[in-house]
Amino acid sequence: MAKRLTEFRFPDELKTMSQREQELLAVEIRDFLIHKVALTGGHLASNLGVVELSIALHSIFNSPEDKIIWDVGHQCYVHKILTGRAADFDRLRQKGGIAGFPKRSESPHDFSDNGHSSNSVSQALGAAIARDLSGKNNEVVAVIGDGALTGGLAYEALNHAGNYGGKLIVVLNDNEMSICENVGAVAQHLGRLRTSGAYLTLKRQMKQFLKSIPMAGSGLYSSLERVRNNIRGLVLHDGFFEQIGFKYFGPIDGHDLEELEKIFSVARMCEGPVLIHVVTQKGKGYRNAEQNPSRFHQVERFDPASGRSLAPAARTYYQVFGEKLTQLAEKDERVIGISAAMTRSTGISILQERFPERVFDVGIAEEHAVSMAAGMALCGLRPVVAIYSTFLQRSYDQIVHDICLQDLPVVFALNNAGVVGSDGPTHHGVFDISYLSHVPNMRLLAPKDAPELERMLAYALAQNGPTAIRFPRGAAAVLEDCGAETPLDGSAELIREGSGLAIFAVGRMLRVALDAAELLQERGISAQVWNARFVSPFDRNALRRAAERCGHIITLEDNVLRGGYGEAVAAYLCNEKDLSVLPLGWPDAFPGQATVDELFADAGLTAEAVAERAVSFLG
Repeated sequence: MAKRLTEFRFPDELKTMSQREQELLAVEIRDFLIHKVALTGGHLASNLGVVELSIALHSIFNSPEDKIIWDVGHQCYVHKILTGRAADFDRLRQKGGIAGFPKRSESPHDFSDNGHSSNSVSQALGAAIARDLSGKNNEVVAVIGDGALTGGLAYEALNHAGNYGGKLIVVLNDNEMSICENVGAVAQHLGRLRTSGAYLTLKRQMKQFLKSIPMAGSGLYSSLERVRNNIRGLVLHDGFFEQIGFKYFGPIDGHDLEELEKIFSVARMCEGPVLIHVVTQKGKGYRNAEQNPSRFHQVERFDPASGRSLAPAARTYYQVFGEKLTQLAEKDERVIGISAAMTRSTGISILQERFPERVFDVGIAEEHAVSMAAGMALCGLRPVVAIYSTFLQRSYDQIVHDICLQDLPVVFALNNAGVVGSDGPTHHGVFDISYLSHVPNMRLLAPKDAPELERMLAYALAQNGPTAIRFPRGAAAVLEDCGAETPLDGSAELIREGSGLAIFAVGRMLRVALDAAELLQERGISAQVWNARFVSPFDRNALRRAAERCGHIITLEDNVLRGGYGEAVAAYLCNEKDLSVLPLGWPDAFPGQATVDELFADAGLTAEAVAERAVSFLG
C-alpha cells in the first residue's frame, strides 16, 4: 500500500476505500500485527482471525456513535488500528502505552474496559435500552466468540434480548476456539451448522446471491430476508437463536469482506435482535499461528520468521502445579482436575495427558466448575479446580454456598495470583486474599517457591475441607537460602532471626522481605523474617512470639490491603500494648499496566522501598 498504517485517517478513510483497497489493507494489518506483537508480546492468533471482520464492522457502522462492544476484548487490536492508534503499537501492553484490551481512557471508540468473558451481549443490551429510552437511533453491535458462548452470562443476556425485542446486533465470531479448543454441546451445535450438507449447500447459494446484488438498498434487505426464511424453514426449524427471538443469518465467511459488508448492511435495516454467525480462522495469515492457535493465543516476544519464543525458557508455576498434581493423581484415583477453558495455561493439561478421563474442561463457566466440584466432593472424589485468581471472582457465591458452607474437600489452584504485568487491571489477581480469607472453613495458603507449592498441593488434597492455594504467574522460584522446611501444620515459618522488627511475608513476597532484611542489617537493624504460608487462618502463635520479641511487625503481601492479610493481622493485634503493625500491599486502587517489577517499584514493594518504610516505621 502507498501509505503506512500510521498515516491513514481512520476510521473515516476506511469508508472511502474500494473493496480491493480493503483487501490490501487486511494483508498490511496482518503483517503489522505479526511484527509488532513479536516485539511486545500479546494476543496474536485471535486478532489475526478478525481482520476482515473488524474492517467490515468499521466500514458499515459509524463508531463511536454506533457502539461496537468486544467480548473479552483481547481481539481488539485491529479495532484499535482502525480507530487511529496504529502509531501506539510500539508500546502495546507496556507502562504508559496502549492496553491489550479495550480502554475507555484511550479512545471514545472503546465502549467499555473489557477483559473478562461472556458479558458483551449484556452490555450491548444495556446500551440498546439506553438508546431506546433516550429516543436515539444508533446501532449497537456485540462481537462475541463461540468460546464466550460457553459462559452462562451470555445466555442470560440472549434470553433477555430476545424477550425485549428491541434493535440489537450480535455477531457470533465462530473460530472453534477460546484459548484451547472449545468444548460442550454449544460447540457441537455450531459445528453441525458449519458442516451439515444441506446447510453448506444453502451457504454457497447465499454467498452467490450476496455477490450478485447491490451493496445497499431495500432490494438487498427484502431479497436477503427471503433467503433467510428459506434457510430457517429447511435447516433451522427448531434453531436455538430463532426460538429465543433472534433473526439468524449464517454461517458467513468471516474472511470475505464483500459478504460481511453486505450482511452487516442488511442487519442495519432489520427490526429487532439479529444474530450473525461468522466463521473465521484463528491465526489466519500466519502459518505458525494457523497450525498452533492455542500457543499463539497469547505470546511473549518471538521471532516472526520461525515463531520461536525469544523469552527466556524457564519452568513455570503452572508446570510445577500440573506435574505435581499428576503425580498425586497416580497415587489417588479420587483426584479430578477441573478447568474453565484454560487447561493449558493452568497446568491441568499435564494431568489431562496422563488421565484424560479424569479432567473436565467446562468452558468459560467458572460458577458451574465450582458447583460441579461440590457434587463430585459430595460423592467422595477430590476435585482440584484450577482457575486464574481474577476469573475465580465470578464463582464467589458458589464458593461460599456450595463449598464452604458444607465444608467440602475441594482444592482451588489460583493461578496468576498477585499482579501479572502487561495484561493490566482486568487480569491482576490482587483480590483473592480479600474475598476468600473471611469465608468460614476456607484454608488459604501461599507458597514461597516451587517446592513449597508441591508440598502445599499434597497437603491440600489430604484435608477434609476446602483449601485454596494462590501462586503467581511466570517462572517458578526456588529459594535456596531458607533453611530446612518445617511441617505444614498451620504455622508460619521463621526464616531469619532478628530482634528489632518482624516481617511476615506472603508467598513470593518472601524474597522481597529477605532482601529488605539484608539492607536493614547494613543499617544496624536486626529483622526477623517469617514465611506466612497460611494466610487464613493465620498463625496467631507466631505473631505473638514476634510481637513479644520485636514490638514492631510489618506484613507484606501481593494483594490489596483492604481485606487482606495485613489488615487481618492488625485487627487481631490491635489491643496489644507497645506493639505497632504496618501492613504493606497494594493500595485501594486497580494496579495499572506494566511489568511486575515496574508495578512493584511504583507501589513501594521493592526490597529498597520496604527497607526505607521499615526505617521510618521504627523511627
